[in-house]
Amino acid sequence: MKLRTLGRHVREGTKNLGRNGWMTFASISAVAVMLLVVGVFLLLIMNVNNVASSIEDDVELKVYIELTASEEQQNELLTEIEKLPHIESITFVDKEEGLNQLIDSLDEAGEVFESIRAENPLNDSFVVRATSPQLTEQVAVTIEPLENVERVNYGQDYVERLFTITDFVRTIGLVLVLGMMFTAMFLIANTIKLTIVARKREIQIMKLVGATNGFIRWPFFIEGILLGILGALIPILLIGFGYSYLVTNYGARIEIMFFSLLPAFPYVWQIAGLLVGIGAFIGVWGSMMSVRKFLKV
Repeated sequence: MKLRTLGRHVREGTKNLGRNGWMTFASISAVAVMLLVVGVFLLLIMNVNNVASSIEDDVELKVYIELTASEEQQNELLTEIEKLPHIESITFVDKEEGLNQLIDSLDEAGEVFESIRAENPLNDSFVVRATSPQLTEQVAVTIEPLENVERVNYGQDYVERLFTITDFVRTIGLVLVLGMMFTAMFLIANTIKLTIVARKREIQIMKLVGATNGFIRWPFFIEGILLGILGALIPILLIGFGYSYLVTNYGARIEIMFFSLLPAFPYVWQIAGLLVGIGAFIGVWGSMMSVRKFLKV
């Protein structure tokens, strides 16, 4: 296609937006409303997924070393564990530090254990993190038979329930997002189709005077892209400013325990790119599907 011809199609597609004012407004409004819902839902799912990931990242296993193990045997055990696959980090916790952690975790009730400092009965231990939380059980099973390991504790029942819940949350979130996106595509595409149907006589006349299918399609192709992009700009601005304001002014109040809002950037940019892509795709798809049936004259 010649550059001059492409320029003509771009000008014609742009002019069509103004010529069909109310239908253009209806199409852009439909795109904006549905993409706003999709964008807000995506932000919500991203934050929920972040919470799930934060909880999973706290999963670790504790390797209790036998009380009779010498320092040399402890070092040998450390070397053996380091050689195992799927090990991200290993931290040594001696029994004095372990007792301090126990006392601190119990607050005032922990003072009862001050009396056992002289004859500390706790084990030295290694705190081990797997490269992936889902591999924690596999790593525990590998470490447990090693020499000088008394036991391995990683809260098996708790961890299994945790992964079941986080996987369920992610699956539900993905299904809901996909459902919202397909609903948006259907509603927006049908609104754009109404815009094209209102001009079916124009398309049929162009076809009867000898215009090729490509010559007719291109302005509608450009128009569809513009409708989608213009419709996406409104939710992008609302989500960008709204979420930034929420994080800046209420982020600290919302942050409780392991839950905290994701920073506005780069996540807002990611959603903006996704919404522009969805809007442009839906605009083109709706326009092309509508024009196609009027080209058969």
